[in-house]
Amino acid sequence: MAEVTQFRHVAIVGKYQSIGSKSALDEIAHFLHAQGCEVALEQDTALNTGLSHYQSLTIDEVGAECDLALVVGGDGTMLGVGRQLARYDVPVIGINQGRLGFMTDVPFEDYPTTLAGMLRGHYEEDPRTLMQASVWRDGACIFATLAMNDVVVNRASAGMIELSIDVGGRFVARQRADGLIIATPTGSTAYALSAGGPLLHPAIGGWVLVPIAPHTLSNRPIVLPCDQEVVIEVIGGREISANFDMQTFTSLIHGDRICVSRSEHQLKLLHPSGWSHFDTLRQKLHWNEGVIGAPN
Repeated sequence: MAEVTQFRHVAIVGKYQSIGSKSALDEIAHFLHAQGCEVALEQDTALNTGLSHYQSLTIDEVGAECDLALVVGGDGTMLGVGRQLARYDVPVIGINQGRLGFMTDVPFEDYPTTLAGMLRGHYEEDPRTLMQASVWRDGACIFATLAMNDVVVNRASAGMIELSIDVGGRFVARQRADGLIIATPTGSTAYALSAGGPLLHPAIGGWVLVPIAPHTLSNRPIVLPCDQEVVIEVIGGREISANFDMQTFTSLIHGDRICVSRSEHQLKLLHPSGWSHFDTLRQKLHWNEGVIGAPN
């Protein structure tokens, strides 16, 4: 007897700006329907592709009503969707139509074979920690959001900025640099890696604090426990901004404090059965190039 799908109601969220996305999303929707799933499209995806013959749901309705969300696009698409769906505990599968695909790791050309097994329970769960971030000015919170990758404080003009850093209520250092990154394990393969930070396995309960071009070369990246709040205070510099997953920005003035703590929510990523984080690193970072006889 054929296995029954584990996910009855499945939503598709797509990177609808890409060429050919409409036909790709329609193809995936037909596939899901053939597998016995009730199919919905996220509202903006449906509106911008013109695929009006499927149920259309807001992202909050997807979280409240669906058993699974398929994100079709790249890691940027996943970041935006993941922040919104994490609070609903809806599992997410990423189908890659982008470039790197650290989180959207099912190649589009392989989705029929891969998804067929995943829909029937053959997958690996990969919970990802999120950060709760806020900006405080004169004792009042003026901005708050979630971040999956990182919180970055940096400058938009010439000259260094000066920051004061506290962790768990204890003073760490004052630092002059081009900026500072607080990254989750998920974000350790993004901007933090480019700035010289270490790679963190997703199962590690920690953040990485990475200075950007520090004035003092002994200011090195440091791994911190994620159960302690990190507070960054702006001491000096001009045209300073904070950004969250490189998608949300707010301008900062002297005395502003950026507070980062672990969110109560996690994103539940699903990967094909047999998935390994090390396989992903090896493939995406090309660790085996030029090595004779190395595994893929």
